[in-house]
Amino acid sequence: MQEALPYKTWLPIPHQPFLQSPPPNTKSTNNDEPLLPSPTKGHDYIKNMVSENAIIVFGRRGCCMSHVVKRLLQSLGVNPAVHEIDEDNEVGVIDELEAIAGGEDERNRGLQFPAVFIGGGLFGGLDRIMATHITGELIPILKQAGALWL
Repeated sequence: MQEALPYKTWLPIPHQPFLQSPPPNTKSTNNDEPLLPSPTKGHDYIKNMVSENAIIVFGRRGCCMSHVVKRLLQSLGVNPAVHEIDEDNEVGVIDELEAIAGGEDERNRGLQFPAVFIGGGLFGGLDRIMATHITGELIPILKQAGALWL
């Protein structure tokens, strides 16, 4: 009989001795803050990502549903930006995304991954993407947002 393997989260690769030096141009000279923002460094970073991309998918690292959303959009000719979130940062990112989407509305409370933002606004998750694709409404929405040029 086959035995089920336990689920393991993604683990970072341990640092190797030859990689101990920091990469060039990542530290500023005045107060040792990184020049490049970290993915969870604040509300403005996530807000800029949502506003700068015609379509962006937020999902857990290694989530199969995020992969399905990405593949569906790619099959339609869209190249979505995908931002994978570690389990450690999940709660903070969800709070930021709810604030961007207008978290006071009951519909946007309890945001779940994968979360798809089209044209700077929350569109929904896998169920909404699939439903609009099946009804034929997804392609006009993507064209209107500038994510699809055909």
